[in-house]
Amino acid sequence: MKKKQKNKISKFTSRSEFASSFQTACRIKKLRDLLKTKKIVRLLEAHDGLTGIIVEKTEITKGNKKIKFDGIWESSLTDSISKGKPDISVVDVTSRVQTIHEILEVTTKPMVVDADNGGLIEHFGFTVKTMERIGVSAIVIEDKVSEKRNSLFKSNVLQEQDNIEHFCKKIKFGKSRQTTKDFMIIARIESLILKQGIGDALKRTSAYIKAGSDGILIHSKEKTPDEILTFCREYKKISKTIPLVVVPTTYNEITESELNRAGVSMVIYANQLLRSAYPAMKQTAEMILRNERSLETDKTCIPISKLLRLIPFFEAV
Repeated sequence: MKKKQKNKISKFTSRSEFASSFQTACRIKKLRDLLKTKKIVRLLEAHDGLTGIIVEKTEITKGNKKIKFDGIWESSLTDSISKGKPDISVVDVTSRVQTIHEILEVTTKPMVVDADNGGLIEHFGFTVKTMERIGVSAIVIEDKVSEKRNSLFKSNVLQEQDNIEHFCKKIKFGKSRQTTKDFMIIARIESLILKQGIGDALKRTSAYIKAGSDGILIHSKEKTPDEILTFCREYKKISKTIPLVVVPTTYNEITESELNRAGVSMVIYANQLLRSAYPAMKQTAEMILRNERSLETDKTCIPISKLLRLIPFFEAV
């Protein structure tokens, strides 16, 4: 009797593990499928389970077409700030993985993770394995090696770019450690941020693609999209198949349609949910202090009944 029960448990566990593994593989593959079928893939940042659900469920109707986000961006900036810590790699990998788990658990869309510069080459191999195993579709690594500072932040700390040979070695090592063909490593080029010019950015682009990068993210902190559009024109001469990714935070006057016409395959809205949440929460806190009660906050707060309905609750039968 015990033997039969043990066999049943074993079969159930195997089936459960297989189903979980299959779902993870399907989720990883979603990003590549979207890049093949959509003109432009649209990602929005999430830094916890609730913001993950917002990215998952938010949609609007434009004409007779439904518009929604295609995937989730898990950013080191918003992950750090939401924990009350600076964006200087002070949040360790274990904490980042916990946040990623929380988001993946309540969503189905593909996720792209900001992995800063990927760390030491030897450590990067483990990061790739971990992210792939838990269901992340892609990681982005930047070619900076100096003390971590956000690219959009004015700092006195000298920001140094990795040399091309070393960064290519990191890309190759990461690619050699993944187990599925669908997981992606995207190289983020900081040449424009560090004022090294478009020529340097293009030189690095060619080298990183040759090293096996599955995508190129070109970053800029200019207030207009001019240098990004110039880069896009030159990028077409290097590759017509490797996806080009942009993060239009400072040059946000440009539309997705314009970016797509320029050759961009993926656009990332990297921090808007967190940035919009902070002033709203601060305003609510100030209202309570000012009025010595919470009545005035009712007009800006979601009712408790609606809040509870945001998260489905399935009772045990």
